[in-house]
Amino acid sequence: MAVSSGEGKTAGQHDPAQRQSARERAGEQGLLFDERPASLPADVGYRGPTACSAAGITYRQLDYWARTQLVEPSVRAAHGSGSQRLYSFRDILVLKVVKRLLDTGVSLQQIRTAVQHLRQRGVNDLAQITLMSDGVSVYECTSADEVIDLLEGGQGVFGIALGGVWREVEGSLAELPGERAEPADRDSMEEHPGDELARRRKARKTG
Repeated sequence: MAVSSGEGKTAGQHDPAQRQSARERAGEQGLLFDERPASLPADVGYRGPTACSAAGITYRQLDYWARTQLVEPSVRAAHGSGSQRLYSFRDILVLKVVKRLLDTGVSLQQIRTAVQHLRQRGVNDLAQITLMSDGVSVYECTSADEVIDLLEGGQGVFGIALGGVWREVEGSLAELPGERAEPADRDSMEEHPGDELARRRKARKTG
């Protein structure tokens, strides 16, 4: 399964009533990019229990996804007994998206591909993406027209507006403890902004 762009799914001819119905459904589901969330706190990390609480997952899921490299902590990885993983806001956003995709029946293999695709996006770009899925494929939409095209064509069974997830995570974390990244952690974040794969490779070499 490859994450496909929602662009180009238009059949060319539209039934006005059908398109209006699709637009209304998209609006009801909050999928139409109606606002831009606030900027990320760049130098704050969150421990595992906090990440679990904000993402709505169990610690067992968090640990399994980290060990299988589905979603790893990008601020600080665990090195040996007693060390604490630190997850970034972006990590927690992706964790919550993974949970929602799982809850709607998307396979872990499909989700892994979607997560890899999202890693290629800049942090701020994530808030402007809506993921649509028919349970078989996942489509990335970056405009209201793409969302409506998929709903109109019957391809989008459900959608996840990452901007909405962003605001939910932001609200949860406002009431949960975070901690400032240490100098070494901040250096790692600055060397590879948004590149979890590069950080993982570096951790393997040094750890």
